[in-house]
Amino acid sequence: MDSSMFIGTWWALIPPLLAIILAFVTKEVYSSLFLGVAVGAMLYSGFHPWESFVNFFEIMKNSMNLNILIFDVLLGMIIVLMAKTGGSAAYGKWAGTKIKSKKSALLATTGLGILIFVDDYFNCLTVGSVMRPVTDRYKVSRAKLAYIIDSTAAPVCIIAPISSWAAAVNSYVPEDAGITGFQLFLRTIPYNLYAILTLFMVIFITVTAFDFGLMKRHEDNAAKGDLFTSGAEEFEQISEDEVNPNGKVIDLVLPVAVLIVSAIGAMVYTGYLGGATDVITAFSGCDAETSLIFATMITIFFMLILYLPRKVVTFKGFMDSLAEGFKLMVPAVTILIFAWSLKGVGDALCLADFVGHIVGDNASASIFIPVVMFAAAVFLSFSTGTSWGTFAILVPIATAMFSGGAELEMMVISVSAVLAGAVCGDHISPISDTTVMSSAGAQSNHINHVSTQMQYAAVVAAVCLVGYVIAGIVHVWWIVLGISLILLVGVLTVIRKVTKQER
Repeated sequence: MDSSMFIGTWWALIPPLLAIILAFVTKEVYSSLFLGVAVGAMLYSGFHPWESFVNFFEIMKNSMNLNILIFDVLLGMIIVLMAKTGGSAAYGKWAGTKIKSKKSALLATTGLGILIFVDDYFNCLTVGSVMRPVTDRYKVSRAKLAYIIDSTAAPVCIIAPISSWAAAVNSYVPEDAGITGFQLFLRTIPYNLYAILTLFMVIFITVTAFDFGLMKRHEDNAAKGDLFTSGAEEFEQISEDEVNPNGKVIDLVLPVAVLIVSAIGAMVYTGYLGGATDVITAFSGCDAETSLIFATMITIFFMLILYLPRKVVTFKGFMDSLAEGFKLMVPAVTILIFAWSLKGVGDALCLADFVGHIVGDNASASIFIPVVMFAAAVFLSFSTGTSWGTFAILVPIATAMFSGGAELEMMVISVSAVLAGAVCGDHISPISDTTVMSSAGAQSNHINHVSTQMQYAAVVAAVCLVGYVIAGIVHVWWIVLGISLILLVGVLTVIRKVTKQER
C-alpha cells in the first residue's frame, strides 16, 4: 500500500487519538501508547510488515531524549537518598510544626512550585519529593498533589522570563516579525490567560477548600486514610525499614538548595558559552538539559560528602540508591519513551503540516484569530503531548499573519493564545512528559492524575475561549485579564453552589 496517502493527511491524527482513547477506556497507559506508536509505524510504512517493524524501532530510537532520561534517573537517586537518610521524613516532621493545616500545606506546595520556575521537569519532581511527606501528613490525596505540581510547573515556566521555556519560545520567532523573541515573550505574559487563570484557580480552590468532580472523590478517600484511591502498589519501592529515623532537615534542605543553585548557575554559564552578554540573554540561550544533568550530579556528590561522614547511610547503601532511583523512575521513563515515540510517529506522518495547513488556510485577519489559534494549539498539544513542538509549529504561523510589524498588538495576542493553548493541551494530555513527571513526583497513579486534572483544566480552558474572543476585540490586556478572572470566579462559584445542592 502507498504510504504517501497517509502522510500529511487526517490519517496522521489516528495514532495519538487512538492512544488517548485507549488510555481512558482501558485505564492502562503503556499498552495504549504502544498500540498508538505501532499503528503509526504501520501507516508510515504503508502497512508493509517488515518495514513497519523496522520503522517502529527507528522512530523510537530517534525520538528518545537521552539527556532527560539521565536527568530522571539521577533525580530518582536523589529522591531515594533523601528518603533513605530520613531527610524527607525529618522535613515532614519539621514542617508539621510550622504548617498547621491542610490549607497551609497546599499553599506551601503551591508557593514552592511557583518559586521553582527555571524548568518544568525540575519543578515536577523536586516539588513532589519535598512536599509529599507534608501533604501526606494532612491527608492530601496524591491526585490533588499531582494537580498542584502540574499546575505550578508549565504554567509558571511559560510566564517566567528566565526559564527554559522562554528560551524555547524565543527561538521560534522569525527575524522579520518586527519584534525580538524576548520582547515578544515579555508582552505575551499578561495575555497568557491559561497560565495565569490556572495559578489563580489553584489558589482559589485551596483557600476555599473546594473540590468537585473526580477530585472530590479522591479527596474524600484521602480524608479516610486512602491517599491513592487506586494504583498504590506502583510506589512501594522503598520499604519502611529502610528509612533512617535519625535524619535531619538539612539532609533534605541542603541538597535541594544545591540542586537549585547549581541548576541556575549552570544555565547562566552555558548561556554565556553560547555568546550571551548578560544574564537575561544567557537564560535565553542556555543548554537547559545539560545544565540539569550537571546540577543533579553536583547534588549527588554533595550528598555523598554530607551523608557518609555522619554515617546516616553506608557507602553501599549510597550506591544502591542509584539502582533504586532508576526503579523509582521506571514508570515515568517507560511512558516518556513511548510518548516521545508517538510524537516521532506524528512527525513522520507530518501531523504538524496537516494542522498548520488547516489553521493557515482557515484563519483570517479577524477578531477570531486568537481563539482559533488557542483551539488549534490545545488540539495539537493534546494530541502530541508536547508544548514545545506546538510552539515550533504555530508561533511562526501566528507571527506570519502580521509580518513586518503590522498590527503588533494582534501578533502579541495571537502568539499568547498559541502559548496558552499549548500549555493547556500539554496540561490535559495523558502522553505529555510534564503530566507524566507530575504523576511521578507526586507518586500518583497516572490515569488518576489525568482524569482528575482534566476536569479542572476544562473549566479554565472554557473561560480562556471567551477571553481570547474579547482580546481580539479590545486589544487591552488588563481588560481581558480582568474580565477573564471575574468570569472564572463566577463559574467556580456556580459549580460550588450546584455541587452543594447535589449533596
